[in-house]
Amino acid sequence: MGFSSIRKYALSMLNLLSGVAFPTMISFPASSQGEGINIDCGATQARWDEFGVYNEADDGNVVESGQVYNVSSQYTNPSSHFNTLRSFPEGKRNCYTLKPKQGKNNNYLVRAYYMYGNYDYKNSVPSFEFHLGVNFWTESGITGVGIVVRVEVIHVSPTNNIDVCLVNTGHGTPFISMLQLWPLKTSIYRPTTNFLPLALKTRYTLGVFQPDNPFIRYTDDVYGRSWECNRVIKNSEPINTSVAIDGDVSDYKLPKEVLGTAIRLRNGSSSLVIDLEGYSADYEYYIYLHFFDFEEHSQNQQRKMEITFTDTIRENITLQHRVLKTVVKTIPKGVPLYNISITSTPDSGLPPMINAFEVYRVLPQPNSPTREGDVDAMRIVKHAYNITRNWQGDPCVPTSYSWEGLTCNYIYNIPSVTSLNLSSSKLSGEIITSFSDLTSLESLDLSNNQLIGEIPEVLAKLPKLKLLNLSGNNLSGSIPKALGEKNGTSLILSLDGNPSPCQMGACKTKTKPPIVPLSASVVASVAVLILVIYISVKFCKHKRGKQSDMEGMPVRISSFRKDGSLKSKNRAFSHSEVISITNDFETVIGEGGFGKVYLGTLQDDTQVAVKLLSKSSQQGYKEFQSEAELLMVVHHRNLVSLVGYCDDGDTKALLYEYMIEGNLRQKLSDKNPCALKWKERLQIALDAACGLDYLHNGCKPAIIHRDLKTSNILLSIPMQAKIADFGLSKAFGNDIDTHISTRPAGTYGYLDPEFHRSGNLNKKSDVYSFGIILLELMTGQRAITETSDGPRHISDWVNPKLETGDIQAIVDPRLEGKFRSASAWKFLEIAMSCTAPAAIQRPDISSVVIDLKQCVAMEASLETSYSLSGSYSPPSAR
Repeated sequence: MGFSSIRKYALSMLNLLSGVAFPTMISFPASSQGEGINIDCGATQARWDEFGVYNEADDGNVVESGQVYNVSSQYTNPSSHFNTLRSFPEGKRNCYTLKPKQGKNNNYLVRAYYMYGNYDYKNSVPSFEFHLGVNFWTESGITGVGIVVRVEVIHVSPTNNIDVCLVNTGHGTPFISMLQLWPLKTSIYRPTTNFLPLALKTRYTLGVFQPDNPFIRYTDDVYGRSWECNRVIKNSEPINTSVAIDGDVSDYKLPKEVLGTAIRLRNGSSSLVIDLEGYSADYEYYIYLHFFDFEEHSQNQQRKMEITFTDTIRENITLQHRVLKTVVKTIPKGVPLYNISITSTPDSGLPPMINAFEVYRVLPQPNSPTREGDVDAMRIVKHAYNITRNWQGDPCVPTSYSWEGLTCNYIYNIPSVTSLNLSSSKLSGEIITSFSDLTSLESLDLSNNQLIGEIPEVLAKLPKLKLLNLSGNNLSGSIPKALGEKNGTSLILSLDGNPSPCQMGACKTKTKPPIVPLSASVVASVAVLILVIYISVKFCKHKRGKQSDMEGMPVRISSFRKDGSLKSKNRAFSHSEVISITNDFETVIGEGGFGKVYLGTLQDDTQVAVKLLSKSSQQGYKEFQSEAELLMVVHHRNLVSLVGYCDDGDTKALLYEYMIEGNLRQKLSDKNPCALKWKERLQIALDAACGLDYLHNGCKPAIIHRDLKTSNILLSIPMQAKIADFGLSKAFGNDIDTHISTRPAGTYGYLDPEFHRSGNLNKKSDVYSFGIILLELMTGQRAITETSDGPRHISDWVNPKLETGDIQAIVDPRLEGKFRSASAWKFLEIAMSCTAPAAIQRPDISSVVIDLKQCVAMEASLETSYSLSGSYSPPSAR
């Protein structure tokens, strides 16, 4: 049963129990197709189609090129999903990049639909090609202006991203109307000898005649397969059954409409013969024959049959009553395929029969995709610098469509990038570290751009790098030692035209002046200097106006200095004061990327948490400045407050308010003897959502946390939640809701699944992480749990239980059923919407705040407990 049915049941429960009609927040696909991807090409917004499939619009997350058109009015149908299409007049290869959450090495059904509909008013049907990944899939094969064409392939993806590319062959402009990718069970349609794609040739259900509807499709078929009807087989007669059939009789999940109809041999005939036409001996084929014997007969009768393929390949089978039998047969290349014959064996007491059959052509795979690490790195480079070249699909393969500016190594089985020329490409910003993931790179040319900042030391880790051209930029700072050591030996490094990059040995550390006794006035002056933080401040302006407690308003800054730094009213502490406050760093209460966190006590007995920047920390002085900058101006009751800072010589420290109840991860741990109550969990979720809403929508420019997790949700008395460690996030430089990371971010289990594809961290990335926190609050489970089969993600634990509709099995058992089912279902719905695999499906955090407030209000207002004592049985989805 799919999430849609559970969702509808949950909403009806909410309405019934609370008497309040809750609006639909987000539409989820029905049945198993909710795990897949459905794209209505050219559509401006997502919608349900007439077959019950939820289709997304093809936005920039999946396709970066093309133009949207409507078919001409004579081919428009108000209920049709073929009224719009996306056309690709520019470039030879244009690709949709799909990223299913199941990842690589899984089984998928990929479908493309297209109808020309005279959209360009040329009344000329084009011809083009589809490529799946780096290899040919099929020709378009359009036979008429108003004809809908469907092409379908079963694909075991070797990579996490699946590219579906349209290739211009010079015979008209490629276009597409719909694109779908649905996961399949790994036990079906998966050849045992190889994992080559299987392109659909024919799929028929037999014994069904419905002239007005020649197909059986979703929702009858949960995999979305279209079964053609009305096929007449000579020497046969149709049979059917009215007895109920369970569609889950096998992993093939054939529709009951297919299982409940069949053909059998007509009396007086010798065999059932299925004629096949148009099957070239130049290809290998896979044939799937489906048998489901639903006819009633005596126990001593058995249906035994001999199946002959093309008069040469034979197989004998015996059917069991109401048990699906699927025969899979390979027809090798060179063997002509023209018919399938089914006869009764001499000892069979029943005539032969068959329910359905499918034929697939094996797609040769002459090209191997580029090394996946290179593909990921190149896509991050593309998005980081907003490169507008037609970089689509695989960077290296096929060679005729390789990306401009790249040279690849094709000597080995897996291609890799060996040279990258981005000279004079209008690149701006810092040099991102993702270049270092191109491990086969021999030449990197970034000359004549507007690159700033320092040269990343990680570039020295490229083992084969021989040429690094950084001339004609605005780089500064010294050459990293490791690169300098290679320069002139194994590496040619060019830095001409940069304003002030220091050559090796040219940047000398300034000699420190001798220490002399200081007068009282000089000491006072030094104390004033300690107040200075050498950073510029970006002001946060709360969108919701003034509040009585000044919550959400920026901290006032006293004045700017001529050098751009500022003086703050936040308290500055010296090194000796920090030692005194922490009692010589006696009590460690945590550890993060900066270093250790110590418990401290101020002179007025106020307890503080002192985060000390260690010399070996993962972050550095720039990040220290970044956190100080943000924390000094960001103010909200659900964000941890900065008490002061220390910037004294080598000592860099931040002093926060101390959150006596620790963090949320500790509270949810099974080692905690006092489990959080349901109302407490709801309030914590709402508090954290309010804090995140302020960061996203109350600050201009918006602030992205980048590492939300339960250990970063801190708690005070009485169980008020505040978000910590948001200071390492980057503030947007403009109003565009995007931020390209230049270094790893996030925590495994909480990280947006789209990050690895695009390198893009944005508001919706935080929303995904927040959704994982909600699932942890609800279940008590960790984001990642180690099992005997390896790491298990919390969503993989929730989803199977979600399918059963058993809320009791999902909610933390330590609550002992003390929760309202209505609020639990709504809370779960919020969490699932936040963790949608595609960012476009996730809500804004402001909507989440509203929904969580409803959730808290429901729990408070309901007078009678509706906590479930067992699982319920929602209506199953077709």
